[in-house]
Amino acid sequence: MVVQAYILIQTDVGKAAEVAKAIAQVKGVTLAEDVTGPYDVIVRAEARNVDELGKLVVSRVQTLEGITRTLTCPVVHI
Repeated sequence: MVVQAYILIQTDVGKAAEVAKAIAQVKGVTLAEDVTGPYDVIVRAEARNVDELGKLVVSRVQTLEGITRTLTCPVVHI
C-alpha cells in the first residue's frame, strides 16, 4: 500500500523556484512545482504508510531553507 499526499508550501519571498528544485530531489517526492496563489510550491509525495509520510514531511521537507509554512493534504480513495 502506498500513502500519497499533496503538500502546500509557503516560502520566503522570491524562494519558490529554489525550494521546488530542492524538494524535487527528496526521496519520496514525485512532483514539485512552484505556482502562483496563496501557496508558492505544491508537492506530491508518497510513502509506504502514514508514519513514513509524516516523517518525510517533518524531517525532510519542513527543514529545507526558505520554507515558512506547510499544509499536508493526504489523498483519500473512498
